[in-house]
Amino acid sequence: MKRHLASIAIIAASLLAAAGAGIAQQPAASAAAPQGGLAVSPYVMTMGDMMNTLIQPRHAKLGLAGHAGNWQLAQYAAAEIRQAFAGIAKAQPKFASMPVGTLVDVAIVPPLNAVDAAIKQQDAAKFTAAYGQLTQGCNACHMELDHAYVVIKAPDASAFPNQEFKAQ
Repeated sequence: MKRHLASIAIIAASLLAAAGAGIAQQPAASAAAPQGGLAVSPYVMTMGDMMNTLIQPRHAKLGLAGHAGNWQLAQYAAAEIRQAFAGIAKAQPKFASMPVGTLVDVAIVPPLNAVDAAIKQQDAAKFTAAYGQLTQGCNACHMELDHAYVVIKAPDASAFPNQEFKAQ
């Protein structure tokens, strides 16, 4: 496991330098049978469910806000990504025998810190570079977990037609 963490650390470090899913979850105890007599089992989200519903939309919104120069929205989106990753690490501490929190700390936190700095400076060029590092961190993690076919990229267009990303 240390070899895996070391290799992802090397990948993350090289991505930063270059720029300047799964274990089964144990469901909660079976719910009591409702009046109809049928027991209801709660749905337990898989790692893919959590990535697709919690992380991927926030990653896209962060990119769209930053590229539109909406620094307040970008700051909010970055905070939302951090919170989502923290929740995922609590909900599923291990994935493919790897510690999720450590993977996040190695592959996501350093580039997300660079994103935060670019947002604070309201520097579009630094944001673009840092967001690229964040995206590469996502892909490095996917490769480490044998999910190299899941390739994240900066959004070409908004998947959120009901949200304005330009600063108001």
